[in-house]
Amino acid sequence: MSQKIDLQKFSQESKSELPANKKLKEKLKKTKPKNLDETFHQLHQQTFEEIDCLDCANCCKTTSPIFLQTDIDRLAKVFRMKSSQFIDTYLRRDEDGDYVLTTAPCPFLNQDNTCLVYEDRPKACREYPHTDRKNMLGILDLTLKNTLVCPAVFKIFYEIGKDYRK
Repeated sequence: MSQKIDLQKFSQESKSELPANKKLKEKLKKTKPKNLDETFHQLHQQTFEEIDCLDCANCCKTTSPIFLQTDIDRLAKVFRMKSSQFIDTYLRRDEDGDYVLTTAPCPFLNQDNTCLVYEDRPKACREYPHTDRKNMLGILDLTLKNTLVCPAVFKIFYEIGKDYRK
């Protein structure tokens, strides 16, 4: 059973826990637990049984996915535009040279937190919040950033930290 997420409370809590979560990230990188992927995947499953993304959509409200050329071409086709027109309308290059949205919240986010282009959404959106990927050790920096965006990632990180905060 999912409950409404208080994004203001989440934002305050995740920021206040950031120093502890940074320490946890460093500890995980140092100790390289062999079962880290398995632990993340198990907690991912449990957490998403409790949290419904449609009750939150904070990722869509505050951050942009990276758009690959294949994403751009696919979405341009959906909107019957040329890829260059889609880029001019919705995207900009970030400091790393990646295509990201020019605005937040995402222009494809509906009032009810559903996605206008869900079936055709970018790869980064399909994979978000990346807590069920292989080699979690290799993306701990990204996962730490996502503790500030996604209540599910925050909860997963908290649960993992229980074993390391003793």
